[in-house]
Amino acid sequence: MKNLRCYYSAPLEVFLGQDPVAIFGEICGNSTNAEVTVQQQSAWKDEINILQTALLELSSRDGRILFEYVIPRRGKRVDVVLLYRNIIFLLEFKCGDDSYSSSTFDQVYDYALDLHCFQKESHDKLIVPIMVPTRAMEQRFVLHRLENVLEPIGCNAQTIARSIESVCDAFSSEAPFDYVRWENGEYCPTPTIVEAAQALYLGHGVEEITRSDAGAENLTKTTTAINEIIARSRERREKAICFVTGVPGAGKTLVGLNLAIQHARPDEREPAAFLSGNYPLVTVLQEALVRDKLIQLKEEGGKANKKDILRRVSAFIQIIHKYRDAYLKDAQPPPEHVVIFDEAQRAWTHAQIAKFMRTKKGISDFTYSEPEFLIQTMSRHEDWAVVVCLVGGGQEINDGEAGLPEWFEALRRSFPDWHVYISPQINDEVYTRNLTREELLGGLCVTELASLHLATSVRSFRTPKLAAFVDALLTLDVTVARYYWREIASLYPIVITRDLSVAKNWLRERCRGTIRCGVLASSGALRLKAEGLFVKNEINVANWFLNPSGDVRSSHQLEDVATEFDVQGLELDFALVAWDADFRYHAGAWKSCQFRGNKWIKHDGVEHFRYRKNAYRVLLTRARQGMVLFLPKGSSADQTRHPRYYNGTYDYLRSLGIPEL
Repeated sequence: MKNLRCYYSAPLEVFLGQDPVAIFGEICGNSTNAEVTVQQQSAWKDEINILQTALLELSSRDGRILFEYVIPRRGKRVDVVLLYRNIIFLLEFKCGDDSYSSSTFDQVYDYALDLHCFQKESHDKLIVPIMVPTRAMEQRFVLHRLENVLEPIGCNAQTIARSIESVCDAFSSEAPFDYVRWENGEYCPTPTIVEAAQALYLGHGVEEITRSDAGAENLTKTTTAINEIIARSRERREKAICFVTGVPGAGKTLVGLNLAIQHARPDEREPAAFLSGNYPLVTVLQEALVRDKLIQLKEEGGKANKKDILRRVSAFIQIIHKYRDAYLKDAQPPPEHVVIFDEAQRAWTHAQIAKFMRTKKGISDFTYSEPEFLIQTMSRHEDWAVVVCLVGGGQEINDGEAGLPEWFEALRRSFPDWHVYISPQINDEVYTRNLTREELLGGLCVTELASLHLATSVRSFRTPKLAAFVDALLTLDVTVARYYWREIASLYPIVITRDLSVAKNWLRERCRGTIRCGVLASSGALRLKAEGLFVKNEINVANWFLNPSGDVRSSHQLEDVATEFDVQGLELDFALVAWDADFRYHAGAWKSCQFRGNKWIKHDGVEHFRYRKNAYRVLLTRARQGMVLFLPKGSSADQTRHPRYYNGTYDYLRSLGIPEL
């Protein structure tokens, strides 16, 4: 039976005395055929030979060694884990390399941080990442420990044992632990949506890359329920639409990507497509998968053509507007029998899309709303079709976004024979827009399934209660907000400051390896320009989200600001949320304002208020590990930034318990 946790595991003494050919055979036997390239085989042989020589120099043989230990969140494996003198050593080999690269530094640092955050047996143990370019010059290093993770150190093939013993001597008081128990410890990963897409595209299942708690269990149940609806619809030649709801960060997009990738496999009879009107999300995911595939092909020595890879990726991750426009004049059914619409609540009203068609496409008689037209394209199939709508409650952030009610109205108006599957949470106000259940669903063939709701946030892995805290904060439920703050304060750091440089320093102190941080602000935060934050500056979202630290286009640089439109559906590890006067607290209530010309205009309209509040809901739920809120002090000499525009919001947030830096 294959070892799913690692490809080889043994006490150190056994490893040192074992035939290297036998060790190599066991590693190959536990690997997949796709992994056993000539280059990989050569690397494994080198690692075995190097370590069997180097580790003989250790002062003790009381340890345990593992080859190719899995890091589920990234769908990757650590070359070697050595459990020795009550310390966890992670060795990342670069066989034949003669220099210490920043990419290897980040890679092995990320592995260490993953173990610290997501492997339960590692939370209270010292983890030491080591990069081993085998032919590099000997490098002096300084031991820098933050929490229980050491900053990566470097050594070559000859200095491995000496480096390990140096660390052990410096940290000789670490508490003993059971090495076998550590090896079998529960791993509860929580990938970013980018990491999840990369792992899924490489063939990993949701259960491999996500936590094993209720959140991941819910993801699996939701995917299973939708697959059962797809199978039933195919068998009975029916058309069905299902609505997946969930709290912010619960994994709706992850469910959709998983379905699209599952049904995009060559052995599937009908393909599926993941469609989203969220241009930044699609752009980032497509670019991430393309970059990942290019790296993989390069490592395998294969030829890589970026345009060809992008064409394949774009087959199942598509911009919804391009999909829609393709069928304006084409009356044929789409090739897909299953389509997943991400952020379905943001589909356009009839008025909005008719205006677009008239001004951009020259079509003056467009009679559909966007939900109705999208359902109509799938209704062209003579046999069966399934539409999966991923719906975020309270996530509409722009004019003309129809919300969930328009989907049901379109079904009732034009497709009453479709089978409708919903979650019980559809009745919540964030989805219904104050309509009754009868007004929302009357006249439709509805089946209610609890498994179509994702109730647990898997984004904020430090605490699933962040979304509830943010909701209470925005709805001015002070008692509930204070309760949730007490629940999350020790797990998920949120701080507030009036000094932007202090806020940026707070982020920089926490961003190690490729932990991603960035500056966020509302698209209406126009007076943050005086603070050096210009929300009207257009960013390249792929570079902002994917480029490494040191690249001025990257979010790490803390120069370019991303708005709610840039980040919806995506996430950072740590965020700086800059709060302007477009959504301000005054006299016990929120006020929504718009900056025009040289002054703020108060908006009393319900729709505008909803969009502003939802914009801040998006911004406040992007960070996985913590955030700093920046409230400008303003200036009494500038009537567009008067202190009274900011002080009320600052005082309200402080009253909830959020501490000041």
